[in-house]
Amino acid sequence: MKRIIAVVLALCLAFTMSATAFAAEDATQTEFEIMGGMSALSPGYDDNVVLNQLQDNLGIHITWDTMSDSLAEQVNIRIAGGDYPDAFMGVGFSNYDLMRYGEDETFIDLTPYITPEIMPNLSAILEEHPGIRSAITMSDGKIYGLPAAEQMGTAGIGKPEDYSIYTIPQFSMINKAWLDDLGLEVPTTLDELHDVLVAFKENDMAAKMYGAAPGSTLPMSTGFDQWCWGQNIFYAGFGFTNWINDVCNDLVLDKDGKVSFVCVDDRYREALTYFHDWYAEGLMDVEMFSQSDTQLMAKCQQGYVGVSTWWYIEELMGDYADDYVFLPVLDGPDGTHNVTVRTGGATNAGQLSITSACEDPATLLKFFDQWYDGEIVMQLQYGPIGTYFLEQDENGIWQSITEEQSQEMFGKGAGELKMANEVAGPKLILSEYYSDTFAMEDRAIERLTDLYDYWMPFVDDTSVYPVDCVFTPKELETIDLYKADFESMVAEQEGLWLRDGGITDDSWESYKEMLSDSCGMNELLQVYQDAYDRYAAAQAE
Repeated sequence: MKRIIAVVLALCLAFTMSATAFAAEDATQTEFEIMGGMSALSPGYDDNVVLNQLQDNLGIHITWDTMSDSLAEQVNIRIAGGDYPDAFMGVGFSNYDLMRYGEDETFIDLTPYITPEIMPNLSAILEEHPGIRSAITMSDGKIYGLPAAEQMGTAGIGKPEDYSIYTIPQFSMINKAWLDDLGLEVPTTLDELHDVLVAFKENDMAAKMYGAAPGSTLPMSTGFDQWCWGQNIFYAGFGFTNWINDVCNDLVLDKDGKVSFVCVDDRYREALTYFHDWYAEGLMDVEMFSQSDTQLMAKCQQGYVGVSTWWYIEELMGDYADDYVFLPVLDGPDGTHNVTVRTGGATNAGQLSITSACEDPATLLKFFDQWYDGEIVMQLQYGPIGTYFLEQDENGIWQSITEEQSQEMFGKGAGELKMANEVAGPKLILSEYYSDTFAMEDRAIERLTDLYDYWMPFVDDTSVYPVDCVFTPKELETIDLYKADFESMVAEQEGLWLRDGGITDDSWESYKEMLSDSCGMNELLQVYQDAYDRYAAAQAE
């Protein structure tokens, strides 16, 4: 192990010494202040060897004002007081923020600097990936932030079609050992799952199979409208899955290019009525509306839960993982299903913006252009060579550390090691990096393999609203005015109807009128439709 580390450190030194360096003699500014975010596990960026090497390449020094808590509050204070750093990094500004701060000249337009002379790495990427440029170009034709994205998809593991790791957020699973004990098959329909859950409850399977306290069996437990651990995958039997996403939670796009909200569709009403009956029968966890992911995980790892959702069986079920298998996407009462897939992680421009206080944007952008090199972004995402990535295979692809190696060398798991070393900011991880620069994490490979081989065959229509749509200032104002209230109203009513039932013709019509008259549903729908139409037209050119 010591020999491997020595070789890797030598490789790391050789790499950093050979990194592209820009002459600093033309720089008019060599001291910069950058304010931004960092992981709660990060020790800060002052002693980060990768960042320090990149500064040395240019002969500059950066003072880092970074934090994991109260970032938005502190950024707002600095902007409101006109006390700007040279740049904001890792803040996550929305397109609405970028337009607002661009129009009032808090942020500068970066377009004149994204050239082969100043930013050769990024310029080459934008030439090869014009969609990235369009995603960060605001409706006024200007760019107020550098691109950031993680293009982790099935192409990165050698599959012929590329589906983002986010395409289906929730994988459902069931205790096969309990089924076998009861002489039952893995359900293929919602009605069959209902009967299985009744059997789990009536036979108190957690007590019977694992010696849990009598009455502790939870036939099904999930969160409510949560990312990878919600109940939404089960709605597929009614023709939709309203995932938490980056556009609007209940927005869907059909194959003809028409957008709509499933939350006012009659199928949505039918789904809530159907699953309320499950809840009333005690088949769904009464704490689903309030529990955290760690609370769900604790219940699963104590052997209480028959059915749940997560990305990985092993992570959720712990020592009981071998007893579980994936559930298929279940057909509903009409014998069909439809999974509303979602897009990949968006390309966004909210991770690095330069302010009007910067005297020498070109030099600072030369610093960030180094981030758009595959091996550099690898180290900014995971840690310097010699930590997360220890050695290269015969093809020169860097291999990530194993869980055992991480514990032995650093006294922490691989995931914690990554968080401790990760740098927030404009990291653009292209899908090709996984085949020519560094290997994907083992967990990601497992997740993508399951996605492609098991889950995607259940998907009939991959139409999805693109999160890279660009909105006009007026449209962004409409979204800012209505979106939060609209989503809160829908989520609140969804939870009430699941728990308490009571959807009548009158209450259904009243709900739709409330969304339309008070929550801006029609205005939002028009905004999303117009933005998509422009996007589709641009893609067709």
